[in-house]
Amino acid sequence: MNASEQRFAPGGGPAAKVSVSLRASNIRAVRERVGARGFSAYVDAAVERQIERDLLEEALRENETASGPIPQRLRDEAAELFREVKAAPELQEEGG
Repeated sequence: MNASEQRFAPGGGPAAKVSVSLRASNIRAVRERVGARGFSAYVDAAVERQIERDLLEEALRENETASGPIPQRLRDEAAELFREVKAAPELQEEGG
């Protein structure tokens, strides 16, 4: 059994070479950000983040099934907090 077939937690295990197809614009954008040598690490991190988001979404759905929907007031408060944090000066890029 090779490394890609063994069971590891997301983000764990050794690197394994695979072939994927990506849109040309995404390939260019990644290369512009990290160069050719950082490409695999960038894509690996993006896949790991997507898996984490998928798992979080599943957990939220299970919680909603068990506890009922989140009240709109709390959703609105969370959205406002997110906007405030995202707009925080210390998170803004210099010269942008």
